[in-house]
Amino acid sequence: MTSPRRTFAIISHPDAGKTTLTEKLLVAGGAIHLAGEVKARGANRRARSDWMKIEQQRGISVTSSVMTFERAFDDLGVITFNLLDTPGHEDFSEDTYRTLTAVDSAVMVIDAARGIEAQTRKLFEVCRLRSVPIITFVNKVDREGRPVFELLDEIADMLALDVAPMSWPIGMGGEFEGVLDLETGGVSRPEGDSRNFQGKVDTDVTLPERFAEEVELAQAGYAEFDAEAYRNGDLTPVYFGSALKDFGVAELIDALARHAPAPRPQPAEPAPIAPEADEVTGFVFKVQANMDPNHRDRIAFMRLCSGTFKRGMKLTPTGHGKPIAVHSPILFFAQNREVADEAFPGDIIGIPNHGTLRVGDTLSERADIRFTGLPNFAPEILRRVALKDPTKTKQLRKALDDMAEEGVTQVFYPEIGSNWIVGVVGQLQLEVLISRLEAEYKVAAGLEPAPFDTARWVTGDAGDLKAFADLNRGAMAKDRDGNPVFLAKSAWEIGYVADRYPKVRFNATRER
Repeated sequence: MTSPRRTFAIISHPDAGKTTLTEKLLVAGGAIHLAGEVKARGANRRARSDWMKIEQQRGISVTSSVMTFERAFDDLGVITFNLLDTPGHEDFSEDTYRTLTAVDSAVMVIDAARGIEAQTRKLFEVCRLRSVPIITFVNKVDREGRPVFELLDEIADMLALDVAPMSWPIGMGGEFEGVLDLETGGVSRPEGDSRNFQGKVDTDVTLPERFAEEVELAQAGYAEFDAEAYRNGDLTPVYFGSALKDFGVAELIDALARHAPAPRPQPAEPAPIAPEADEVTGFVFKVQANMDPNHRDRIAFMRLCSGTFKRGMKLTPTGHGKPIAVHSPILFFAQNREVADEAFPGDIIGIPNHGTLRVGDTLSERADIRFTGLPNFAPEILRRVALKDPTKTKQLRKALDDMAEEGVTQVFYPEIGSNWIVGVVGQLQLEVLISRLEAEYKVAAGLEPAPFDTARWVTGDAGDLKAFADLNRGAMAKDRDGNPVFLAKSAWEIGYVADRYPKVRFNATRER
């Protein structure tokens, strides 16, 4: 029997309409009655899935949100959707990567006018690294934009996948100048019918000859949809629509219910874990502090991989050896929560804790399983943290450790010198760091240039590592977990030092 769970991420470059689409999916699923982007005013206009202060100020998503909703289908029954809304900015691609470890499929949102952008390509590459099957949703087709065929070819070239157009924008044909161009007599439909074209041209729709030719050309020139090819990552179905105008959203939900994979086996040691296994297992892919600043809370997001979880169960985190009782597991809708009495493979639950659980932890009824594939990545920007009030040193360390666990930044404690160093992939992460230090921890701090450009985790035999560290103390540091790190002035220096110390390994990633 196929699981009624569909766990998927929504990914896109900024301003493609990802958060609006997220809200419309929630409206269509009955999780909310209004989409904040459309009808709310004032403070309520902020996107429901963007809860952090800097997100509301900048109008972008910089952290992943988890939302669960249900929808009933006549032939499928009730399907539970676990939707993970990811950061759109490329500076947060590491957070997106970790989120993709917890899903079985992804919806890539593309702006019809802007098409494929550099950061879109990076997000697609992240999907491909995780072997996550992709549904492409071309948004904002109610606006003037790129020619249809040009955009479809671009998607196919970027993904190196077959492309199967599953719907068709109606209006000025391939020019994206309107969805339902009824005023010009371009399309005739039964009253109230605003569906996209699905597959073949509907028999109850009368099309001008030039529109019909374009639809037939697309059907002939691109692959037909093949569910197995899509689930294997060899094909992407493409849906056209407008999240803002509620066009194509219902078709997208239907596609996720019918075609997106149910929970899949997850990579683990000593062997992959199948969702049908009886033992309850899961892994923490995200930790978020201060979602509710009034309570200074700390939530670990766990993807349930196998078994039936019951509220109050005792699970053992990796490496702890001591079971913890999960008394208050949470299901999420952005900042709104409800206690979950049970959960099934594919579900995402939040576990309140006080520092016990960290990103990468496996939780299981026994302690002999470890899920894999959640790495840290070497930072591309390093900065020193300058504390403006020296009495806040303790608060600063806690804040930096918290945000290192969340993946907002990485923190390095040099062997020589008192200035702690933070590492990030992109500049925007530094802005988030300073904003959250002040807003959530009441710590005023600044950032100064560091004498280093990047970092590498060093591994090897204990003797070789000690000899290397003793000779390079000025460039050695420890990360949040106490692992030795070499701080380099440039990529060239890394290569030079690696050649001099062949028995030491310089790693750009580290398994969490």
